Amino acid sequence: MVALTAIDGREYVYRVRAPRDALPADLFRAALHCHDDGPHPGASDHFDAAPIWRAGRPEHT
Repeated sequence: MVALTAIDGREYVYRVRAPRDALPADLFRAALHCHDDGPHPGASDHFDAAPIWRAGRPEHT
């Protein structure tokens, strides 16, 4: 999951499907692309400001 802050002050959250070893920058880029394709106002392109976290159940080892 990647949260992007838009110029309207709202935070938009996107589920990005990616392999476990995907780089955070790749996840951010995928979410930003989804956001730009939608009807929402522009989002911040500051990669380091976007919270990124794994969705779903925690893994058991």
